[in-house]
Amino acid sequence: GRAHRDQQLVLLKEHLEKYYRSRNRKWIVLFPEGGFLRKRRETSQAFAKKNNLPFLKHVTLPRLGATQVILKTLVAPQENGTPAGRDAGIKESKSKGLQWVIDTTIAYPKGDPIDIQTWILGYRQPTVTHVHYRIFPVKDVPAEPEALTHWLYQRFIEKEDLLTHFYETGAFPPLQGQTKAISREMTLSNLWLVGIQSLAFLSGGMWYCIFQYFYHCLF
Repeated sequence: GRAHRDQQLVLLKEHLEKYYRSRNRKWIVLFPEGGFLRKRRETSQAFAKKNNLPFLKHVTLPRLGATQVILKTLVAPQENGTPAGRDAGIKESKSKGLQWVIDTTIAYPKGDPIDIQTWILGYRQPTVTHVHYRIFPVKDVPAEPEALTHWLYQRFIEKEDLLTHFYETGAFPPLQGQTKAISREMTLSNLWLVGIQSLAFLSGGMWYCIFQYFYHCLF
């Protein structure tokens, strides 16, 4: 519900100010759609119809809340392209805040993504996942809610066009002036995947043992 979402935004802001800034983090991952496509698509399309927005099949309309909190909290105010205010004298890494928005669009073969169970059990043949990147200077991203909403919606409308082209042709469209999209191959190592899963299981087991130890000590 709305009340729960609003409370989560307050907690997000507090977390960013208390932990993110104090540790001088450099980047943050945001999923503006806020849910699985198969679960949110129908609701998103109904919202689009009600508000005279484009009908989207491959993505859903993004939610604004977390994006706005992150930009307000982690982007330094700008004056003539440089950080403004009393913190302007702080060293560059801390005063500038976030500098870029890297917009990532992921396309799966036949629109069928690999889920976590597939990663763990490996019952599906190896597949190629395509990732399309676009980079925007954060100073070009509007801060006001209405303008930011429009900017974010435009990015997802463009994602819809990118994915439509991909599922029709098998490739993302080339950039202006190019005849084909230039890609770079990246292969995930099986040993790397096994290592990550092993660390996840070991971490879970460690915390379970710690919990059991304190539980027995207390009770």
